[in-house]
Amino acid sequence: MIQEPTAVFAYLAGALALVFWVSGQSRFEGLFRITPPVIYAYFVPTISTTLGIIPAASPTYDWMVRYLLPVALLLLMITIDLKSVARLGKVALVMLVAGTVGIVIGGPIAFLAVGRWLPEGAWTGLAALSGSWIGGTANMMAIAGSVGTPDAMMGPIIVVDTVVGYGWIGIMLFLSGYQDRFDRWIGARTDTIDEANRRLRDMDADRRPIELRDGAMVLGLGFAGAVLAVRAGQALPALGTPTIISNTTWAVLIVVTVGLALSFTPARRLEHAGASRLGYVALYLLLTAIGAQADLAAVVEAPAFLAAGVIWLAIHAGILLVVARWVKAPLFFFATGSAANVGGAASAPVVAGVYHPAMAPVGLLMAVAGYVLGIYAALACAWMLGFIAG
Repeated sequence: MIQEPTAVFAYLAGALALVFWVSGQSRFEGLFRITPPVIYAYFVPTISTTLGIIPAASPTYDWMVRYLLPVALLLLMITIDLKSVARLGKVALVMLVAGTVGIVIGGPIAFLAVGRWLPEGAWTGLAALSGSWIGGTANMMAIAGSVGTPDAMMGPIIVVDTVVGYGWIGIMLFLSGYQDRFDRWIGARTDTIDEANRRLRDMDADRRPIELRDGAMVLGLGFAGAVLAVRAGQALPALGTPTIISNTTWAVLIVVTVGLALSFTPARRLEHAGASRLGYVALYLLLTAIGAQADLAAVVEAPAFLAAGVIWLAIHAGILLVVARWVKAPLFFFATGSAANVGGAASAPVVAGVYHPAMAPVGLLMAVAGYVLGIYAALACAWMLGFIAG
């Protein structure tokens, strides 16, 4: 068993590197298309703990959980181009918000439907899942820390996120072959796609290899900002019964708000050197630490959680369909608006590109907007879940 804190961190970092190396091998392309790297980033450390390779508790995990999430969120928020998001167009933003509303109200309804078969405190797991389905893994970790989701409950939540969430992404990819039929059925205005396509092109044209100066600024800003946010969050009172706005939540809200403010300054140029990529590395490292503390046996509770997930996304899809008919949105915006919520930045560009190959940047920007909405909307969903459970 590896016990020394630095060695534990090195093991987790090495495991994450191995996952992404394997995901890049052509022979495993089909496997990682079905099961994304995120699930292995979680379960490889979980299995390692089960086998006794690394401990179930370590100061390393405490440090990673406390600081890596603020680092990741700060770097992701700084690099958001809100001006480009605002230029997406009314239909795109309406469908994105409709998808978010579907997640916010779908969670409490699903909990009311199957809550009797879920374990005690399951609302905290569903709250974490709401974060994942409104913006992605970063928001899941933020909400989990906010409501105190037990590490053991993250196992079934990751299963639901992967099986139900990516199953729904797969359905939307399948439906791409029927978009003309759908668009005729609702009388969709396809000119909105052409308009968005004209406004958003070549998003990665300014990206450059990271230099020493860039790396120092990104890491310095990320970690200094994270520590200051954590200290500020500890000085503020917890709010809610049960607690929804905890000290961790205050730190996250501070990081998100300051990061968004900095996105209007020259600090956003750090994205040209790949600052958001380093933010995702910090996020996935955090996920390995969460996975290392999880109880593999908790996955047997997944069936009830899976049922909740299916009901949840059915409500989400229903609301999107109603709004799509109302605003005459093409199936492209239905699918991309949903993927921007449920799949986040990893899936939305893929879904958008399948429907219209030149429109992948639109999917990415809608997912970015989902990150901004995510932390606030998911907190509202968490509050409703906690109210029902209480």
